[in-house]
Amino acid sequence: MPEISVRGIEMPESPIRKLAPLAAAAELKGIKVYHLNIGQPDLPTPQVGLDALRHVDRKVLAYSPSQGFLSYRQKLTHYYKRYGIDVTADDIIITAGGSEAVMFAFMSCLNPGDEIIVPEPAYANYMAFAISAGAKIRTIATSIEEGFALPRVEQFEKLINERTRAIMICNPNNPTGYLYTRREMNQIRDLVKKYDLYLFSDEVYREYIYTGSPYISAMHLEGIEQNVVLIDSVSKRYSECGIRIGALITKNERVRKAVMKFCQARLSPPLLGQIVAEASLDAPEEYMRNVYDEYVERRKCLIDGLNRIPGVYSPIPMGAFYTVAQLPVDDSEKFCRWCLESFSFEGATVMTAPAAGFYTTPGAGHNQVRIAYVLKTDDLKQALIVLRKALEAYPGRVD
Repeated sequence: MPEISVRGIEMPESPIRKLAPLAAAAELKGIKVYHLNIGQPDLPTPQVGLDALRHVDRKVLAYSPSQGFLSYRQKLTHYYKRYGIDVTADDIIITAGGSEAVMFAFMSCLNPGDEIIVPEPAYANYMAFAISAGAKIRTIATSIEEGFALPRVEQFEKLINERTRAIMICNPNNPTGYLYTRREMNQIRDLVKKYDLYLFSDEVYREYIYTGSPYISAMHLEGIEQNVVLIDSVSKRYSECGIRIGALITKNERVRKAVMKFCQARLSPPLLGQIVAEASLDAPEEYMRNVYDEYVERRKCLIDGLNRIPGVYSPIPMGAFYTVAQLPVDDSEKFCRWCLESFSFEGATVMTAPAAGFYTTPGAGHNQVRIAYVLKTDDLKQALIVLRKALEAYPGRVD
């Protein structure tokens, strides 16, 4: 029998989705599963986007331009201006979700063997995309005790060598909810400039910032305009994960030309998705305000509730809709599996994502989970009760 590829062997399983069969089995047994494991918003998609989909009157669902519709890219420039990001339609390439944008950025900017420095814990699929591009992730540790703040510049410089090609950040961060400060962003800018690195910046959660601190985009940093590749998506902004529309944005013309070759090879981004995404830019301010207020309420409910459970600790996330929580357990993956296979309280259990899958350092995050607050507050309150009961009953509890 032929062997599969080395890439296929090295490709990590998703820490977010790999327990899904266990959740499905629990639900088949009639157990209610509170899904706190995946960043799938439950809030409604903007009505203007849904209406645009219902009223599609095209006779042929044809290819779109490989870089995406010009009309959509032009409208996006006005959206970015609201955040102080000055780009033209030519700077924007529409992709099949933010995931394809990351993949194309890696494929266009990195050679096999090149290294990317990424603060950990980090979105697990960055590792998968790096493996696909033949590149290597080098992680720099952040700690839950310090709220996942970036370490000082000296720690970054210890990792930089002749193979270092880029730094990648997610701001606000998935999985921690951390928001990088101006000092931290300036520190990254100085490193990028000093060593002539690319800066890949995933900023898909910019709408969800819960602190008085400003949102500092990589596009705001002076002196590295040609080094920055911005990653964006409508999945979380408008609850449109399923339409698979993202964007890669850079002022570097050489990078854009390289990315376009990959875009042409995959032909075009989703036609119907672009129609929905373009229409959604006209969502009223009230829509975003209501979504934001809902996440503020959920965040308070979840973090207050977690930190009241004996042995549990979560820092206060300043953005996105995730937190990484430390649990009094021997192994969080075992605990997550046990919750789905062996535990229920009043007919319900919880599903969280083992945080070890967001680290590459062996043993890191072994007693942590990522929790997405994508349930209504009443459901979050019930999920917290179930989690408390599960931790009380878990045979591998560590006090």
